[in-house]
Amino acid sequence: MVALTGAGISTDSGIPDFRGPQGVWTKNPEAEKQSTLQNYVADPEVRKRAWQSRLHSPAWQARPNDGHRAFVTLERRGKLDTLITQNIDGLHLKAGSSPARVIEIHGTMHEVVCLACGERAAMERALARIRAGEDDPPCRSCGGILKSATISFGQGLVQEDLHRAQQAAASCDLMLAVGTKLSVYPVAGVVPVAKRAGARVVILNAEPTEMDALGDAVLRGSISSLLPRLVEGAPCR
Repeated sequence: MVALTGAGISTDSGIPDFRGPQGVWTKNPEAEKQSTLQNYVADPEVRKRAWQSRLHSPAWQARPNDGHRAFVTLERRGKLDTLITQNIDGLHLKAGSSPARVIEIHGTMHEVVCLACGERAAMERALARIRAGEDDPPCRSCGGILKSATISFGQGLVQEDLHRAQQAAASCDLMLAVGTKLSVYPVAGVVPVAKRAGARVVILNAEPTEMDALGDAVLRGSISSLLPRLVEGAPCR
C-alpha cells in the first residue's frame, strides 16, 4: 500500500486545513500571500507577518490523532510501503511512522532554510530570535532571507522526493488518499499514476475531491474516526 495524506488528516489534531469551509485561506485570503515565494522574497512586511504566523501556529501544540496512528499500525503489519504527505506538521513522524517510509513532499515547518546559502537549522532557533525582538531574522551565516523549510507556491519540489513518490505509486497494489482534495500538483498526480498501473484507489476525505471518479471506494467523514475502523476491518457505515 502507498498512502497520500493532506491537511484533512491533521484537522482533528487542531490544525486547520487551507481550502475547507474553515480553512486558513478560506477565512483569510491574505494569508495565502505568505505561502507564495515571490511575495515572501519581495516584501519584508509579508515576511514579518509570516514569522508571526509561524510563532503562533497551533501546530506547535498539536498531537497526532487516531488517523496518524492508523498508518503506524499499517506499517507495523508490513502493509504500508510508502507514506507521502503534503503536510508540514511532522505529526506522522511524531505518531511513530518510520522516517524511511515517509516522504514530506512539501517539506517541514520544523526547520528553516536560507534562500541564499542553503544552510538549514532548527525552526526553534529562529523563533527564539522573534521572541527576542527581531521581526525578520536574516541568516547568521550570510545575511540572506530565512524561510521555513517548506515548499511555497512558485518553488519547485525536491526532485528526488517526487521521483520516489511516483515510483512508489507506480508499483503499489492500493493507493489510499486521505484528507486531501487532490487539487495540488504535481503530488496529486500520484493517484492517477497508481490507477493506470492497476492499483485500487480508496479516497477518504470530509468533502468531495477532484479525483473521486478514480476511486474504487470513496468515503466521507471524520478521518480520525473512519481510518482506524478501515484499518481494523470494521464497517465504515
